[in-house]
Amino acid sequence: MSEQVLEAVRGLVPGIAERAAEAEAARRIPDATVKELADAGFFRLLQPKAFGGHEAHPALFYRAVREIAAACGSTGWVASVVGVHPWQLGLFPAQAQEDVWGADRNTRISSSYAPTGQVTRVDGGFRLDGRWSFSSGCDHADWVFLGGLVFDEDGGPPDMRTFLLPRADYRIEDVWNTIGLRGTGSNDIVVEGAFVPEHRTLGFADTSALACPGHELNTAALYKLPFAAVFSTTISMPIAGIAQGALDAYLKATRDRIRISYGGQKVAEDPHAHVRIATAAGEIDASWTLMERNIRDLMADAEAGREFGLKLRLRTRRDQVLGTARAIKAVDLLFENAGGRALGEGNPVGRAWRDAHAGRVHAVNDPERALSLYGQGALGLEVTDVML
Repeated sequence: MSEQVLEAVRGLVPGIAERAAEAEAARRIPDATVKELADAGFFRLLQPKAFGGHEAHPALFYRAVREIAAACGSTGWVASVVGVHPWQLGLFPAQAQEDVWGADRNTRISSSYAPTGQVTRVDGGFRLDGRWSFSSGCDHADWVFLGGLVFDEDGGPPDMRTFLLPRADYRIEDVWNTIGLRGTGSNDIVVEGAFVPEHRTLGFADTSALACPGHELNTAALYKLPFAAVFSTTISMPIAGIAQGALDAYLKATRDRIRISYGGQKVAEDPHAHVRIATAAGEIDASWTLMERNIRDLMADAEAGREFGLKLRLRTRRDQVLGTARAIKAVDLLFENAGGRALGEGNPVGRAWRDAHAGRVHAVNDPERALSLYGQGALGLEVTDVML
């Protein structure tokens, strides 16, 4: 069934590409695109079977994300982020899952994890106030995940949690005016004194320990994967797809392109362009292949009931940040050789360049931090980090 979803998504790619300019102009994904993806079953790929999902292999999910992002970077980004949230909800207590999917199994969730709002413990749960930014695809969701810190009254370290709120408890403020990933509609979430019951929260301590309340209901290996590995790959995979889309667009334009300033030379006959194409294609393949390998290795361990070793976790983060870097390098090589027309509004290579660099600035793509962790582990030093 999951393979059928992937084939259905592939059939939607031409239409998604045609609406890329529309998404950018509207600063949000077109409703038609979201409906098509939902009807194809894309948003249910990582959803628990208990609530009508497919519990697909995550590598298949990321393959679909890559193909969507190649057609439209903003759509691929939203598809990846919103599409992974059913997996995370599967880690929450069963009552939270029932709250979201009990009436409509197609209900979607957006997110904003940076703990920028205020959290106050009250009887039976928590009260949230404040503003959370960068909630991609929030216009197409009826619930939201928000990150927050619960402080210990005795002065201990704060408890980082994810809070789940329905649309009635927050408002969306339209602030998303950017040069890249413009179509993602990553607007602000504003909360004013909303109550969140205890069962609609999930502690990072539980996700790090791989001991989440949702495991009692959702026993598949998929829900035993490390949160950090899934979350970080979710951010980098659309960028790899964007790079592939840039290569496809570059090749299409270059076959007939003439350099007037070089005596009418055909760019397709330029050996320097050939080198750039080969280098970019190699970087894109390496980006995707290594990230997919790690996800498959993690799933293999989960299916066999093996403990995830630190070496694999570190390698996953290493290849995730380097995967982003490789995709950026590929896009840069192509953009630099695409000529002045790539600067034009609506040019697919120029759009890919803007979108890829916009995705690069996400906090999880900080290469120095992740690579430093890998180096520490390789030298046998103690490594502790919440994003492993």
